[in-house]
Formats: sequence, C-alpha cells, structure tokens
Amino acid sequence: MKTPLEILLVEDNEGDVEMTERAFRDKKPACNISVANDGIEALDFLFKRGKFPDAPAPQLILLDLNMPRMDGKKFLEVVKEDIKLKSIPVIMLTSSQSPTDIRECYERHANYYVVKPFDGKEFADAVRQVVSFWSNLGQLP
Repeated sequence: MKTPLEILLVEDNEGDVEMTERAFRDKKPACNISVANDGIEALDFLFKRGKFPDAPAPQLILLDLNMPRMDGKKFLEVVKEDIKLKSIPVIMLTSSQSPTDIRECYERHANYYVVKPFDGKEFADAVRQVVSFWSNLGQLP
C-alpha cells in the first residue's frame, strides 16, 4: 500500500476546508490533510513554530488566494524564495478567475492554478483530480 500523501491546505473558509476533507473520506487517493487558516499560520506550520512543533512535512500545498493576514501571493513569495521549501509543489485553489491573479501566481512560481467550482460535487472531483495527479502521476521531491 502506498504511503499517504501529506497535504497542507491553506484556507480560511471553513466550508471549503470541510468540502476538501470530505472529498478524501473514501481514502482515494490516500492523503493526510493538515489545515492552516492563513499564510502566516501556514508558515508557522512549515517552519514548525508556535503550535506546530511536530508538524509533518507536506509534500503538496493547496493554497487559497484571498486570506486575512497574509494572502496566497505573499505566501508564495516567501515559500518559493526559501531553499528548504521551494521544491514543495503549490497548487492555487481559489475562486478568482482574474487573469491578473492567475499571471501573478505563476510569476511567483505556483505549480498549478485551479478555480474552485461552486458545486460541492464538482469541487470534490476537482480537488481529488489535482491530488491524484500529484500522488499517482507526478513525481514529488
């Protein structure tokens, strides 16, 4: 059996957190999801600071764009400039369809950009497809 993929979900909307967790309740693909509610909390998780001294090292980050305290773009800048973190794939998972947001995320080295479907089933399918690609087809560092 394949080892579960460690995912860090950076999302401030509790409804989207619940939908993402629900998408993997059937364990396909197998993954462990940790949640941070904004970019600052996610950095604490990655650097094992504060309430996260035993945080697992994520193999994949699912990142919302619009969050309080530190948004997805600023988080991308910090992560992709850090020698220890920059190889972790970061998938933007956001409601923004703005061409400017899309371009700016890729300029900050996002690995993929997914617009969140509003329908719950479509949302779950999209998240599972992205994670399935990275866990089954893609080669992670």
